[in-house]
Amino acid sequence: MTGIHEQLKGKVAVVTGGGGVLCGSMARELARHGMKIAILNYPKEPGDLAAADIIAQGGEAISVYCDVTDRSVVETAKQEVLKQYGRVDLLINGAGGNHPEGSTTNETYNEKDVADPDIRSFFDLSMKGFNFVFNLNLMGTLIPSQVFTDELIKTEGSIINMSSMSAPSPMTKVPAYSAAKAGIDNFTQWMAVHFGEAGVRVNALAPGFFLTEQNRTLLTNADGSFTPRTEKILSQTPMKRLGKPEDLHGVLLWLADKTYSGFVTGISVPVDGGFMSYSGV
Repeated sequence: MTGIHEQLKGKVAVVTGGGGVLCGSMARELARHGMKIAILNYPKEPGDLAAADIIAQGGEAISVYCDVTDRSVVETAKQEVLKQYGRVDLLINGAGGNHPEGSTTNETYNEKDVADPDIRSFFDLSMKGFNFVFNLNLMGTLIPSQVFTDELIKTEGSIINMSSMSAPSPMTKVPAYSAAKAGIDNFTQWMAVHFGEAGVRVNALAPGFFLTEQNRTLLTNADGSFTPRTEKILSQTPMKRLGKPEDLHGVLLWLADKTYSGFVTGISVPVDGGFMSYSGV
C-alpha cells in the first residue's frame, strides 16, 4: 500500500469498464486516494457492485449505465456525472474485450483447418467479429474521449487509455484484438499531440497477462491449473507469474497525479513482468 497522493483528493475520475477486475481495482485505488469515482459500465450491475464496495470502504462513487459504443448513451452518462460531481479530472478508457469471430482456433495456418467445421481458420474470421472488437476497443475509446475531453480541458485533466502487450507485437489467435489495441496506442499519441497545448495529457497503460473474468477460461482449466497457453505465456515472462490487479496501481497513480507526471504525455507504459523485453532465447 502506497502513501496517499494528496493532489488527487476531491478530484473526479470517470472509469469506463470500472465493473471489471482490472479497472475496478484501479477505481478502488483512486478512491482510496480521495478521488470521487464515476463507474461507467455495461451492463450496469458490475458497476453497482464496484461503487458499493468503494462506498463501503469510505470512498465516494456512483455507478452509471454506459455503452461506450453509443455516443448518445455516453452523453447521457456525462450529464449524470456532472450533475453529481460537477467536474471531470481523469478519464480512464477501460472498457474493452474480444469476440470469438475475431479469433482463430490455432496459432498458425494449416490447410486441414480450412475444411474443419470445428476449427475457426483465418478464412472464417468475420466482419461481425472484427467490427465488434474495433467498436468496443477503439471506438469505445474515441467516443468517451470526444464526450469528456471538453471537461478535461477546463480542469487540465488527463486521459489514461488501456492498451495491451498485443499492441506492439500481435498475439497469436487474436488478430482483431491486437489490431484494435495497436490502434489505441496510435490514437493515444495522436490525442497527446492534439491536446498538448490545451494542457490535457493522454497516456496508456499496457498490461501484460492478468487473470480476469474475460480470459479465465482461456488461461485456466476447470480445476484452476494453467492451460498450455498460459504455460507458454509464463515461459516468455521473466518474472514467471501472471499480473495481479494491484500491479497496475503504481503506474496508474503516477500517470493520474500531474505533480508526478505533469510533463509525461503520449506514452504507453508496459506493466508486463518483462514480457516485452524477452526475445525467447
